[in-house]
Amino acid sequence: MNIPKVKMPKNSPARLFYKNMIAVLLIFLVLSAIYSIMSENIKKPKEVSLSGLVSEINAGKVKSINVSGEDLNIKLKDGTVEKSKKEAEAALSQTLVNYGVSGEKLKELSLTVKGPSGFMFWLGAILPFLIPLLIIVWFFWMAAKQMKSSSLQAFSFGKSRAKMVGPDDKSEKVSFKDVAGVSEAKEELLEIVDFLKNPKKFLDMGARIPKGVLLVGAPGTGKTLLARAVAGEAEVPFFHISGSEFVEMFVGVGASRVRDLFKMAKKTAPAIIFIDEIDAVGRHRGVGMGGGSDEREQTLNQILVELDGFEPHEKVIVIAATNRPDVLDPALLRPGRFDRRVILDLPDIGDREKILKIHSKKKPFSDDVDLRVVAERTPGFAGADLQNLMNESAILAACQGRKKITQDDLICSIEKVMLGPERKSHLLNSEEKKIASYHEAGHALVASVLPSADPVHKVSVISRGQAAGYTLKLPVRERHLYSKSHFLDELAVSLGGYAAEKLVFGDLTTGAADDLSRASDTARALVTKYGMSDKIGPVAFSSKNGTMFLGRELGAEKNYSEEMAKEIDEEVRRFMVDALKVANGVIVKNRTTLDKIANHLIEKEIIEREEFDKILTGSGIELKKREGHA
Repeated sequence: MNIPKVKMPKNSPARLFYKNMIAVLLIFLVLSAIYSIMSENIKKPKEVSLSGLVSEINAGKVKSINVSGEDLNIKLKDGTVEKSKKEAEAALSQTLVNYGVSGEKLKELSLTVKGPSGFMFWLGAILPFLIPLLIIVWFFWMAAKQMKSSSLQAFSFGKSRAKMVGPDDKSEKVSFKDVAGVSEAKEELLEIVDFLKNPKKFLDMGARIPKGVLLVGAPGTGKTLLARAVAGEAEVPFFHISGSEFVEMFVGVGASRVRDLFKMAKKTAPAIIFIDEIDAVGRHRGVGMGGGSDEREQTLNQILVELDGFEPHEKVIVIAATNRPDVLDPALLRPGRFDRRVILDLPDIGDREKILKIHSKKKPFSDDVDLRVVAERTPGFAGADLQNLMNESAILAACQGRKKITQDDLICSIEKVMLGPERKSHLLNSEEKKIASYHEAGHALVASVLPSADPVHKVSVISRGQAAGYTLKLPVRERHLYSKSHFLDELAVSLGGYAAEKLVFGDLTTGAADDLSRASDTARALVTKYGMSDKIGPVAFSSKNGTMFLGRELGAEKNYSEEMAKEIDEEVRRFMVDALKVANGVIVKNRTTLDKIANHLIEKEIIEREEFDKILTGSGIELKKREGHA
């Protein structure tokens, strides 16, 4: 029968006790070794007998004798030090006379008698026993201290782990001037700031400020920064905690931490509680099967209870952030709880320029830097992406030994953030380089000819990230609505590389795999989400919420029949086939231009916008209008 080994917890008292014992033994061994080495290096005085001492006195070699109890410290005339013992019952002079030392020789000696002090006597007697006793007492005191701290940790297991930022903490303070690109959200939250600063104005009117504010936005849009700015503007304590910090292995701990968090906030009111990624504990209830789900649901229930327990005069506001509002429990979003929702969209070109200016502080720029150009070339970038872009440009300039950041550093950083760093070790052979060049030329050519596709700004066959090459397209202007013609042209652009490979080489490679995947997703969205299929009609097909044991989609039930699923598949395929026909038509008609673009890529690997426009105008293709000077 095999008996399983029980592994002690990492910070258990027993393990700490053994660690301390080993440490004490090691210290004792080290001290012993040091003492042994030092005692060997110390030159000990020579010990002589009384008869030998008498012979040295009679020979006139002894200069002085120091008597300390029964010990004799002898100093010879040549500077040598010796030691001996006298008889305990008699005086030293009487002993020397008895051993045959004459009175004249005794007179020549310098005899001094020093009686031992009581303190040194007792210290010498007690110290050999006292030191080991002190070491043992210290060892057990340390072990008891560790066990006490472990027991205190057990009692503090249900305490809140929230980090508090005080209103006087200048290093952590953030204000609205440090946040750009969310002007509507800031206007919405100014009411919260005004209430925290002057609640009487609202209470006198019988108004009730929302107890909970839910910040909804894509990752990196500045939800946490905005919440901190609200606390900074209102000059109130800011309690910051993540939703995952509530949930533990033991059921009931999360609810205890919620109670402790709200208790602390009420003591310091007015205050703001910020729960980041609230979807970690705020998902729909009743979908788990025990264990961690029970703990999460109890934590959510406690949050709901605490929100209901607020009174208008308590002046505590809860701000939560999520990028998945669709999975939150409806009880969280009802009036009286998180009844105000603030949406944070991706910044437009003007907002991106403001964000870049904020992140450009304390960074040295050369005279050629134009942040407006950078803003124009970064559509779809969130605030965190723009911050990363500025940081990457500073790193690039520092690595190249320059003191200032140039416009080229910023442009290169855009591509690094979008696609990843250049893979200089990933070199294509001549055949692969030719295939990649024609593939990217196919994308660029179709994008330049079709009217609703975005214009091309750069084409490259230098590997970045997982891409062997890329075609950089930027929209003419900021879009909020997309037309069917735009989607159809972008589908054809996605299949331009596929069509070019098949036409030029008569074969296909795996380079078009990602293009096909993205194009298929777009085509399916046209049919099932946007209602842009003439055959299927204006219907959106989604999934009913089924069992969400491991995820929202797992076990989801389709709300359309198998016959309709077949028609959807046929429509998706028709969109793809039609897009491939359009791409083939453009490439066949402009084959000479395709060869020019591909040969230029084979030779120089990169085509910037100006060079690309020259190739197009030389082939008689009309250029698309571009706003700004991106």
